[in-house]
Amino acid sequence: MAEFAHIDTNRIIEMAWEDRTSFDSIKEQFGLTEKEVITLMRREMKPSSFRMWRKRVQGRSTKHTKLRGFVAGRHKCALQRTITNNKISKR
Repeated sequence: MAEFAHIDTNRIIEMAWEDRTSFDSIKEQFGLTEKEVITLMRREMKPSSFRMWRKRVQGRSTKHTKLRGFVAGRHKCALQRTITNNKISKR
């Protein structure tokens, strides 16, 4: 497995934690297979955090492009505009 800069390693970990980011996206961007991502996560995280992540990711269809039930695209929250302006309007 290739060595990555600290910022790239952090980005890979962040992408691995995100529900909607598939392992295929990580492979496309950084060239790491799912197995290599798991190895990196095991190496970089505390054992309890790694176990929590594995439990969360195992069997999750959104982490595998072929198992997704939705078309690849960007999800946008209805509150996105108000959140991006760093304030949530009162209703």
